[in-house]
Amino acid sequence: MRAALRLARRGIGSVEPNPAVGAVIVRAGQIIGKGWHRKFGATHAEVNALADCRRLGANPQGATMYVTLEPCCHHAKTPPCTDAIIAAGLAKVVVAMIDPSQHASGKGIEQLRNAGIEVQTGICEAEARLLNAPFIKFAKTGRCWVILKWAQTIDGKLAYAGKSDQRRWISNELSRKDAHKLRRRVQGILVGISTVIADNPLLTPRPSRGKKPTRVVLDSSLRIPPDCKLIKTAKESPVLIYTSESSVRTHPEVAEKLTRKGAELLTYPDTQGRSNLHSLVDELSKRGIGQLLVEGGATVIASFLKEQLADQIVVYIAPKILGPQGSVDITEPMTDLTEAVGLHYVDTKRLGDDVRLTGLTEKGLMDCAIASGKTQY
Repeated sequence: MRAALRLARRGIGSVEPNPAVGAVIVRAGQIIGKGWHRKFGATHAEVNALADCRRLGANPQGATMYVTLEPCCHHAKTPPCTDAIIAAGLAKVVVAMIDPSQHASGKGIEQLRNAGIEVQTGICEAEARLLNAPFIKFAKTGRCWVILKWAQTIDGKLAYAGKSDQRRWISNELSRKDAHKLRRRVQGILVGISTVIADNPLLTPRPSRGKKPTRVVLDSSLRIPPDCKLIKTAKESPVLIYTSESSVRTHPEVAEKLTRKGAELLTYPDTQGRSNLHSLVDELSKRGIGQLLVEGGATVIASFLKEQLADQIVVYIAPKILGPQGSVDITEPMTDLTEAVGLHYVDTKRLGDDVRLTGLTEKGLMDCAIASGKTQY
């Protein structure tokens, strides 16, 4: 099963909003076929593993399949995987976790058992849930998985606070390349207006590989420059500006110009004061955004932490010290240690001299029904 999980990870960044799935077929202790879901809309892991058997000249009849998610039994972009498994004559299917989707939820397992195939579930279930935590949350609740991402120095600074013409990347090239893989996973990328004005970002994954996430800007006063890269490319990749109703009333000509260039304005009532992040996340979820990547800046990240909206945190830590030349930290002073944000199932990876730290928040654990792992911070 762990071999199947390793295969499944190869699809991350290409299969979303589908789950990442891997499958391994075994007979007499030997692997005779393996496959994974490679791309959204393409054949699933189980079918690819059966095809691998044929390619290798192995007969899967009577063999055992290990698969990281319950095989589908419905017609969608591809035929049901359960039909292919039954037709191949497999004797047993070992499933890591049941698919929580409404169209599945045990139906695939039931179909296999009705066909006389032995089915075992729950093997490496925690690992499988961690792998597809965003998919699980969206399938169970209809709400998107929120990832906070930032780069910082080892003394916790997010940017150089000096002259703008001396601004440099904090993270290295490998980290920035890895961040683009993260962008390919998600269906929405969010920043604040200060980041747009300071950095003029595109907020697109590069290379895109066909992915066009919705680019969301928190802009309560409608200050976004009409000639920035986001607006210039709004007709190529969606741009959503979250602003107040009063700003649209005060600057109707700006609103009209932005919409004419392809951007969409989503307004919130002035009675809410600052933008209501919970309402925004609800709206993005209704639009089918299963994963939302929040890239900052510091004020936006702090707001998502304060509102307890984050499911996952990804931090790129560079071996640099900026001291007083660094910008402010992302968090406000805490009154005691109980207010600290703890991370679970922490994973670290070296990217050259940088280190990427990834972990789930307590909310993330609850959203995908994973038991608390060892907490680190």
